[in-house]
Amino acid sequence: MEIKKTAVAGTLESSDAQVTVEPGSDGIELLVESSVIHQYGRRIREVVLETLERLGVKNARVAVLDKGALDCTLKARVECAVYRSNGMNENLPWGGVIR
Repeated sequence: MEIKKTAVAGTLESSDAQVTVEPGSDGIELLVESSVIHQYGRRIREVVLETLERLGVKNARVAVLDKGALDCTLKARVECAVYRSNGMNENLPWGGVIR
């Protein structure tokens, strides 16, 4: 899936994450800021990259501002931002439907 325009999903509330996706041209450029970066930074990166791969995103700039979100929340925020960047707002294939 192509990132067509900048899109944001999530909040900056505790236990959430704000994910911003922008069009990119040379692979995935990922920036992660987190209140728990030292404990979970590697896992946050893994979850975001795995979700982008599942969605077929090859080129994008992605920024994650994490406030202690669980894996399922990170996945949902990445999916939502990618769908919004494509103008998708109906019949969305959430969660495990995407392979």
